[in-house]
Amino acid sequence: MSGQTLKLAIPKGSLEDATLALFARSGWKISMQHRNYFPAVNDPELSISLCRPQEMGMYVGEGILDAGLTGKDWAMESGADLVVAADLVYSKLSNRPARWVLAVAGDSPYHRPEDLAGKRIATEIMGLTRKYFEARNIPVTINYSWGATEAKVIEGLADAIVEVTETGATIRANGLRVIDEVLTTNTQLIANREAWADPWKRRKIEQITMLLQGALRAESLVGVKMNVPAPKLDAILSLVPSLNSPTIAHLHDSDWLSLEIVIETSVVRELIPRLVEAGAQGIIEYSLNKVI
Repeated sequence: MSGQTLKLAIPKGSLEDATLALFARSGWKISMQHRNYFPAVNDPELSISLCRPQEMGMYVGEGILDAGLTGKDWAMESGADLVVAADLVYSKLSNRPARWVLAVAGDSPYHRPEDLAGKRIATEIMGLTRKYFEARNIPVTINYSWGATEAKVIEGLADAIVEVTETGATIRANGLRVIDEVLTTNTQLIANREAWADPWKRRKIEQITMLLQGALRAESLVGVKMNVPAPKLDAILSLVPSLNSPTIAHLHDSDWLSLEIVIETSVVRELIPRLVEAGAQGIIEYSLNKVI
C-alpha cells in the first residue's frame, strides 16, 4: 500500500443506490453508516464521502474533494474548472443518458422555444437554462424551482419548465408536452486538476475508471459455455456472435469440444434453442461482473 489516500465522493440521493451497486460489482464494498456522511470502504487508499450531485463540482473544483461522481449537468452548472476522467452511463432507472427538456402544458399555445419570449421559466438548473435561452436570443424570466417543478406549469406559476427526465413518463403523466431538448446528461467521474496532476492520485482515479467501466459493460453481456461434437463445430460457430474469437478446448473425449463465448444478453433467448438444434449440449449461461 502507498500510504496515500484519494478523497472520493459518491452522489447522495437518487443515484446513491445505483452507485453503491456499481462499486460493489467493481470490487469496492462501500458500507453506509447510519446518519453518517463518511461510509466505510474495503480499500485503505480511499476516503469515501457522500455529497449532493448539485454541490459535487464546487467541492471537487476547490480541492476539498479529489474526485467524485456527479451528472454532466451539475458539473457544467457549477462552472468549476474540472477534469472529466470518465463518462459513465448509468442511472436509477434505465441505464441510459437522461435529458433536460423544455416542457409546456399539453394544451398551451407554445410550440417552439421562440414562442416563450417574455414568459416565465421554472427550473432547478438556472445557469444552463439561462445559457440555453441566451444562445437563442430569447428573453425570458427564469425562476428557481425548489421541487415539484412539473407542477409549476399546472399551478400557473410558470409558462414552461426545464426539467430532467429519463423516460419522459413523469412529464407526460403531468399533462406536459416537450418542445425542445436542452441537454443530454450522464454520470461523470470528475477530478480536481491538482489531484489529476498528482501521479499517484491519477493512477488511482484511472484504476477506478477502468473497473467501473468494466462493470457497466458487463451489464449487457453474459458468458455462455457448451459442449460441442467435433463434426458439428463449424455449424455451431456460424451461429455464435462473440465479443472476440470463441474459446475452444478439447475435452477428455476427443470427439467433443468445449466452446465458450461472451455475447449480448439480448440475443441469448434466441440463440440457445438454435444451439441445441445444431447439436450443442451442456449449455451453461453465467453472469459477468466486469468486462475489461
